[in-house]
Order: sequence, then C-alpha cells, then structure tokens
Amino acid sequence: MEEKSFGIIFAVRTTAGQEKNVANLIAARAETNKLPIKAVLVPQMLKGYIFVEANGPHFVEKAIAGIRHVRSRVPGIVDFSEVERYIVVKPVIEELDEEDIVEVVGGPFKGMRAKITRIDRSKEEVTLELLEATFTMPITVHADYVKLVEKVKKEG
Repeated sequence: MEEKSFGIIFAVRTTAGQEKNVANLIAARAETNKLPIKAVLVPQMLKGYIFVEANGPHFVEKAIAGIRHVRSRVPGIVDFSEVERYIVVKPVIEELDEEDIVEVVGGPFKGMRAKITRIDRSKEEVTLELLEATFTMPITVHADYVKLVEKVKKEG
C-alpha cells in the first residue's frame, strides 16, 4: 500500500485582494513545470496571504518567482493546526438551486440524473424529478445523496 506523505505548508505574502490570482498563477506554473506542489489554499478570512503545500521551500520559491502581486515567502513553515481553522467545509445544499441538474450518488436511484424541483434547507432535503425515468415521480432525498452536475442558467 502506498504511504501518503504530507507536504510542508508555507505561507506566501501577496497584495491584498490578489490572493486568488496569485494562487491560480502558482497552480498553473506548478503544472507547467511539473513542480511538486500539492495544494494552494486561499483563506477568505485572511487577506494578503496564501498557503502553499510543497515538499520543500525551494519548490515554493520556484513557483512564486517573478509572479506579480507576490510580496515574499514567509520564512519558516506553517503548522497544519494554524491552517486548519481557515478550511471550511460547505454543506452540499448551500450550492444547490431549483432547476439544477444533479446526479444521485446513493440509494436505489444511484447513478441517475435528476432535476431539483424543491429544496428544504431546514431539513437539508431536495425533491427531485428523475430525468431517466419513464414517468415523472417526485422523490425526496437528503442533500448529501446528490452531486451537482449542471447549474441552472440564471437570466440577467
């Protein structure tokens, strides 16, 4: 069995408001140059900083070299417990809207595509209309049993 190795987390100072752009540029450079950068985290609550997970500081230096809006790499490493508080797991139901196309990922209808007809956020349930069924029958499932496939196009 393959051993999972975690990289070391480094902080990078950026121009406030440019964190996402910098993260995208770092990710693109890492992919292009085959740099072993495992993750780039842009914390919403922390302006002017991003976190980069890599095997060593020299990889981060290579990835950020010459990128506009990068101020510097913060010396030292960041403990995972410090980064953990910025990782927020959003419930699935928050990103769902009526008319969205979803795939059922559990239960007897697993693998089927459906359209959301109603959302009960208090119960975290969605009512679906199966697209592959021969007749339309509304079914209600917990939001954790669906995976978003296609967002509804909003007018305006």
